[in-house]
Amino acid sequence: MDGPSGSGKSSASRGVARALGLRYLDTGAMYRAMTWWMLQQGVDLADSEAIAARAGEPEIASGTDPDAPTIHVDGVDVAGPIREAEVTGAVSVVAAVPEVRSRLVALQRQIIGAGDIVVEGRDIASVVAPEATVKVYLTASAEARAQRRSAELAGSTVEAQQAAMARRDTLDSTRKTDPLSMAAGAIELDTTALNLEEVIAEVLSLVAERNGRDPSYERA
Repeated sequence: MDGPSGSGKSSASRGVARALGLRYLDTGAMYRAMTWWMLQQGVDLADSEAIAARAGEPEIASGTDPDAPTIHVDGVDVAGPIREAEVTGAVSVVAAVPEVRSRLVALQRQIIGAGDIVVEGRDIASVVAPEATVKVYLTASAEARAQRRSAELAGSTVEAQQAAMARRDTLDSTRKTDPLSMAAGAIELDTTALNLEEVIAEVLSLVAERNGRDPSYERA
């Protein structure tokens, strides 16, 4: 499941994984974890070569339980710190470095290869797992995405989030390596007017259709 920030990927992916009894992977958390580590190490994020030189150092471990996903760096639980403003503002820069992407894509493929899973990110269907059985690209209006993210972050305004998202969208969609895009064969789902339960139901229906099953079976 791919799409820009605020489109509802995380909640929907976890809900779908939970409904189908599958594992879940938040690849965005892995890029955030790498960014957090770079910041902790004092790496100059304006220097892509410096980032590249150290991209292989941190040990990043992602839990795949949709009810309690975890992310650790060198054994440290960073689930909270990676969601802070400093990391959010820098993650697109770090994620654009080819060596970072190469390292994390390899880790993602290793996790995916262990069995059926629901994976969310920005290049899953186009780069990480182009052979995925079901490819979904979530979208939403800029205002809806900003409202959702603002509601998640105390003290943040819709205007501030809309500006931040516009900047990140530009960085993610124009980077040279694995830019954000809708993969061939992906189904676009606009979540602007849908609540979480409706988004999950739509995705479950897509899964059922691709598997040749009655959609009501997947919702049971």
